[in-house]
Amino acid sequence: MAQWTFLTNHALVLNSLARDPLITANKLSTQIGVTERAVRKIIADLNEQKYIAKRKEGRRVRYRVNYRMPLRHRTQQDISIGELIRVLG
Repeated sequence: MAQWTFLTNHALVLNSLARDPLITANKLSTQIGVTERAVRKIIADLNEQKYIAKRKEGRRVRYRVNYRMPLRHRTQQDISIGELIRVLG
């Protein structure tokens, strides 16, 4: 039987970036269980849609989550990313 989860990989990456703004794509991929390439694609998606901002700090990247952005599904657009991250703890 295929295993499923309640949160998408995008939500998992966003939550991890909120918790650890200096986390690497490699570490994220290990945590979530997807390829590093998939993580980089998700980060690009989140950055393109302004859910996160990236800033270089030396050789690392610091991520900043835009907590005011709404969830994307039409039935949940009145809920902010910040509210979701608070609920996830």
